[in-house]
Amino acid sequence: MAARIRNMTEGKPASLIFTFALPLMVGNVFQQLYTVVDTMVVGKALGVGALAALGAADWLNWMMLGIIQGFTQGFGILMAQEFGAGRYDNLRKSVGNSTVLALVSALALLITGQLLAHPVLSLLNTPPKILPDTLLYLRIMYLGVPIVMAYNLLASILRSLGDGKTPLHAMIVAAITNIALDLLFVLVFRFEIAGAAIATLIAQLISSLFCLYHIRKLELLRLTPSDFKMTDRRLPLRLLMLGSPMAFQNAIISVGGMIVQFVVNGFGVIFIAGFTATNKLYGVLEVAATSYGYSMVTYAGQNLGAGKTDRIRKGVKSAVFIALLTSLVIALMMLFAGKIILGWFISGTQEEFTQTLNIAYYYLAIMSVCLPILYILHITRSAIQGMGNTVLPLVSGIAEFIMRALTAILLPMLIGENGIFYAEIMAWTGATVILVISYFAVIRKMERLLRGAAL
Repeated sequence: MAARIRNMTEGKPASLIFTFALPLMVGNVFQQLYTVVDTMVVGKALGVGALAALGAADWLNWMMLGIIQGFTQGFGILMAQEFGAGRYDNLRKSVGNSTVLALVSALALLITGQLLAHPVLSLLNTPPKILPDTLLYLRIMYLGVPIVMAYNLLASILRSLGDGKTPLHAMIVAAITNIALDLLFVLVFRFEIAGAAIATLIAQLISSLFCLYHIRKLELLRLTPSDFKMTDRRLPLRLLMLGSPMAFQNAIISVGGMIVQFVVNGFGVIFIAGFTATNKLYGVLEVAATSYGYSMVTYAGQNLGAGKTDRIRKGVKSAVFIALLTSLVIALMMLFAGKIILGWFISGTQEEFTQTLNIAYYYLAIMSVCLPILYILHITRSAIQGMGNTVLPLVSGIAEFIMRALTAILLPMLIGENGIFYAEIMAWTGATVILVISYFAVIRKMERLLRGAAL
């Protein structure tokens, strides 16, 4: 197990970043696999209405997940820096304090989610035909917030130590479990859309227990009761200063997504279903970008802890090159095979099928062509976060929100309902411009600080 821990302060940056990202990428593929299977089972077995209900829950569900991931990724930044600097006592205290903060946050999010689910769905103009199923799905998913928090925290701890393989194995186990339970709960037991939600949460629980089992085997992370105590308030405050901007950033991005969903909901169930089918492939489009992002957070964090900013620069250059190549390969695959893949999610009459597929593929083609922008966004944002600055990525998140919301509201008025498909592209572009400028400013600042400390 100890061999899986990886020191990224030595060795070729390109090789380190890619080999660290590869198992995460495979793990994310399995995670997306069970998301895709959820959609396929619901769409094919329960029809276009159920598929639309699943889509209407997307951004609210993603908001909760985004807040959770924001906190846990922020906590992981400090862990990576302490590990890179060799301060293992501080690392253990960071893990212990992060666990307490994660528990409190999970309970608060669970209660908030249950209270706001129905009012927000009503505010988003969710069609009455699909509102009951959408609300049921969300309520079940929100009950599982502590499980989702546990998995993301445990995976973040492992990634901060350079271990990308254990989260991969956890995702493989979870994917197999989720697919089997999807088929059982939806097709056999006829739990309908609730079955898809329950299957997902059970799979997440198993992946959490898998990660916990392996973390407990690490001598480096043998925690004592004192590691959980917040005797020094500076540590939990520092953790929150790293995690809160990332959580808020994801929440802001989600609000922009909800504005898009509000506009989409006004175009009818067929349009919602087509939009949902492509959104379920969004994760597949982004899967490598997310993995490279996790890799860059760990790489930049460990190298900053070791005072090696020159390696951060080299790593970012290598990561951008690898990410651009990857995005082009994925884009070509989607352009050529997109209609076939989308067809797996859609059912109904021949007319419903054709209309839904045309809407979905048009959206997929636009996103595929512009995919390199999204990949640069992930690399630069993660490098900045790994260097301990989570405020500038928050600023980029606000820009992303503004661009997404304005495009969603204004462009359909000018060119019709297809204008909504460009909201995502404009959001990526606005954020990427800010992040590229911010990266160069942050790396120069870190170099000056380290030179000053060396004098």
